[in-house]
Amino acid sequence: MSDHVVCYKCNEVITKRMITALGKTWHPEHFLCRHCESQIEDATFNIQDGEPVCSKCFVERYTQTCAGCKKPILERTICAMGESWHEKCFCCDGACRKPLANQPFYERQGKVYCKQDYEDLFAARCAKCEKPITTDSAVVAMNAKWHRDCFRCNRCESPITTQTFTVDGDKPVCPACQG
Repeated sequence: MSDHVVCYKCNEVITKRMITALGKTWHPEHFLCRHCESQIEDATFNIQDGEPVCSKCFVERYTQTCAGCKKPILERTICAMGESWHEKCFCCDGACRKPLANQPFYERQGKVYCKQDYEDLFAARCAKCEKPITTDSAVVAMNAKWHRDCFRCNRCESPITTQTFTVDGDKPVCPACQG
């Protein structure tokens, strides 16, 4: 049994400087990128299929491009809407510009929105209070939508819960006040 250290690439004995990485030893000039075969001199390198890869080849071959900033993604990737994003680049396209990683988002015409901005921009508005209607329990009456609590008699302010009511000056009036 020999005490000689052998280069993984050339199988010759290493007598001077050596590189130990990935459980193997190399002459420094033989520690090469598996793709372009240039010498890897950086202290940090990438690994693919157990072989060293230089930073340039790693970016070209193994990273995805961010749909937001168009730069390579070298850290955690957000996959959304069929594209890849940096966490910091996957943000609401509305007023808040908040990061949307790890929270629900809404998509409209290729843009993403947080719940609040989506509702502010696209939800139907109540005919009385003009705030977004965000539930399915809206009242549709008089060619408009209303929050259930906003659909009230214009005279007594009681909620109109019947299907019959009258209209007085574009305002609803309950059956009790119709007289």
